[in-house]
Amino acid sequence: MGDSTVTTLEEGREQAAPRSVTGAPGQGSLHRLRVPRRPPLWFEILLLAVSYWTYSLIRNAVPEQKTKALSNADWIWKVEHHLGIAVEETINHSVNSVTWLIVGMNYYYATLHFIVTLGVLVWLYRSHPGRYAATRLVLFATTAVALVGYYFYPLAPPRLMTNENFIDTVVVHQTWGSMASGDLKNMSNQYAAMPSMHIGWSLWCGLTIFALASVPWVRVLGLLYPTLTLVVIVATANHFWLDAVGGMLCLAFGFGVTRVWYGALPYALPRYVAGGKGERELAPVKA
Repeated sequence: MGDSTVTTLEEGREQAAPRSVTGAPGQGSLHRLRVPRRPPLWFEILLLAVSYWTYSLIRNAVPEQKTKALSNADWIWKVEHHLGIAVEETINHSVNSVTWLIVGMNYYYATLHFIVTLGVLVWLYRSHPGRYAATRLVLFATTAVALVGYYFYPLAPPRLMTNENFIDTVVVHQTWGSMASGDLKNMSNQYAAMPSMHIGWSLWCGLTIFALASVPWVRVLGLLYPTLTLVVIVATANHFWLDAVGGMLCLAFGFGVTRVWYGALPYALPRYVAGGKGERELAPVKA
């Protein structure tokens, strides 16, 4: 039997789309939107640019309700004390005492949030075209529901609390850190800490890498990334633990939206797209 006629079980799973997202030919435009696919590159670049611009515009257009945001921060802090998890201030002071570490975390907070997320999107687009649109939808839905949180629940980050002793590490060490500190603070809403999209996005990256990467150490890095991000957002006094919980809940919502739309979780969809020009010629690319 020739090699061309041999199909392994694994390959069959990679190439066979779930029945709920394939359906019968000749269905309408709504069905076509739900079929796993890889959109044109120009469309994706434009979509991502417009989407991030819109996200930033809406986030920063939310009224900066300082009094309400500080009141909410006090309430969150009291709840964490009641739960026995209010250790953010201790972590903030401990890490701040190690200059090289906190400076590194400041730059981590300011840059990797965007770099890693874009990197994962590019990797998905190139190596997992059949799963790309669905996984991207998770990210978009997560971010969209976060905007609702920013509007209805303004929250000051720990570093802006007036009755506590948190350290704004960007200001103290004069690093180019958060858009919400130092010279750039007027360009960003100061009171949009709940939910934490640093956690929402980093966990999206981590789960995607862990689920789809084929190299074991890369999968481990995928899990370490949101874990380290959690430490960073607390050590730099940009978020409470409960902000991270809010980010996780938003991500769960994003996965739910994708599950309903595609009839399957994004990682269960076929890796490659059937019928797309040149798609079948794509060689699998390891992470």
